[in-house]
Amino acid sequence: MSGELAIHHLGGLGLGPNAFGRDVANLAIYRAFARHGGYERLHMLTSARTDAASITAALAGPVPLTTAIEAGPLLDLGRARQAGTLFRGKADLSEMAWARRGLMNDSAYSLVGLIHTIAPPLTREEIAQASLAPVHPWDAIICTSPSVHAAIRTMFEGWTDYLGDRFGGARRPMPHLPVLPLGVELDEITALADRPDVRRQTRERLGLAEDDVLALWVGRLSFFEKAAPQPMFRAVEEAGRLAGRPLHFALAGWFAREADRGHFEAAARAYAPSATIHWVNGNDADQLGQMWAASDIFLSLVDNIQETFGLAPVEAMAAGLPIVASDWDGYRFTIRHGQDGFLVPTLIPGAGPPSEALLRRHLGRIDTYQAYVGQAAQYTAVDVGAAARALAELARSPELRARMGAAGRQRVRETFDWRQVILGYRALFDELAEIRRAAPAPASDPRLNPLHGDPFADHRSFATAVAGPDLRLSVRAGVDLAHDPALTSVVELDSFGEAWRAPRPELARLAAQIAESPDIRLSDLVGAFPPDRRARVTYGLLWLCKIGVLDWR
Repeated sequence: MSGELAIHHLGGLGLGPNAFGRDVANLAIYRAFARHGGYERLHMLTSARTDAASITAALAGPVPLTTAIEAGPLLDLGRARQAGTLFRGKADLSEMAWARRGLMNDSAYSLVGLIHTIAPPLTREEIAQASLAPVHPWDAIICTSPSVHAAIRTMFEGWTDYLGDRFGGARRPMPHLPVLPLGVELDEITALADRPDVRRQTRERLGLAEDDVLALWVGRLSFFEKAAPQPMFRAVEEAGRLAGRPLHFALAGWFAREADRGHFEAAARAYAPSATIHWVNGNDADQLGQMWAASDIFLSLVDNIQETFGLAPVEAMAAGLPIVASDWDGYRFTIRHGQDGFLVPTLIPGAGPPSEALLRRHLGRIDTYQAYVGQAAQYTAVDVGAAARALAELARSPELRARMGAAGRQRVRETFDWRQVILGYRALFDELAEIRRAAPAPASDPRLNPLHGDPFADHRSFATAVAGPDLRLSVRAGVDLAHDPALTSVVELDSFGEAWRAPRPELARLAAQIAESPDIRLSDLVGAFPPDRRARVTYGLLWLCKIGVLDWR
């Protein structure tokens, strides 16, 4: 394989404390593109000033990269045209589609977004804008599981039905919605998990006997965005009674809010009084690696609509752990009930006024998004009895744990190792390129989004006049160019926005030229510069008018 790929990424590539799942997943997929994609070159377009060497260091693995990494600003869309595909680790394509049209044309390259969650109303609105923006069949929004695909397709169908009723027309414009999973680095996780000495040392440090059973949770400790802990604590407690001895339960994670630590600890004391609970810093890579080695079962009873895929259970399968997880969205796509572990039944209320009121309170800015999804999750039931029985069955049988753990690892090897997953991404990009090449030339008007146009076009009626080629410029009477602070000193306020205009020494030379030729036309001044410099020269001259150095008529 060969070729190039451009990646659109807001911000830096580091993961700080309390990292969100989307940030972890995006960094993982960028690494997969660099390590396993077979690309000659990756163009990383970022909003931060990040050099190629720093990006290479963030993406490289144990083996040196053979893919060249280049860095550029987000608006350097020439790189996207060169690559043929611009990938974004978010699902909103609307503004990217308008930017493509404004700077080039709709068929210059393909846009590919990735869904991480479909719960936030704002996110749903952003995704739905693809039906109104210049998005085409050679663009795609990737769904990470069949559950997400079904939900988002239903959303688009309802939205486009409304548009048809409102404005007429029978078309249902929506982007291509392929299903492609996220992945994990199987070899790296296997190497962490298969360390007998680390397993023994870690279990000794935690106070576990050789035959004690340790269940593990990995992820953010957030009852309002991830999972309520009470069902997991109760299931662990009941499993200990069924198995004939208490279980150990380690929560390797980080608290979304430090104040929540006390809430979790109180819930553990109330619902799992005989189980031993261990709190592990999930932000510490060494400690997390030790827990992959030391644990016997992975437990995750997620209950939140914020969740869509769930990387942690796939990581646990790569570690060779059997899974006990809620039968919820992406989990049922990755975990095979009875083979890799057990899926625990879940139950939600039917649609009706209470849930609509929850949504309306959030949309009305009465409740935060966290309050909205957290309250909704309180009415997602997870079968605690089924979870307890599954934990107990695994606790009683080392053979079953080994068999399910091996099956899960094999499933990751065949389906969720990044080496396999990235082949699907590359095949999608190639398919979109074929569609793009075969399509007739699309319409190109309007060039800019009428809702988000050029600010000096959208607000031209605000000013007395608009600068044109015949604008006449002169140095204002009484201005001493040799000593004027706008040209000679560094006033902090004068530096604001200077990246968009010609530099100060150049403006000083232009001001001197204007002084020698009063009433000179703007076009005569900027015409001496290359086309790609003229706008910044014009902005610089208007700034001198603003600051009181120049006069105009």
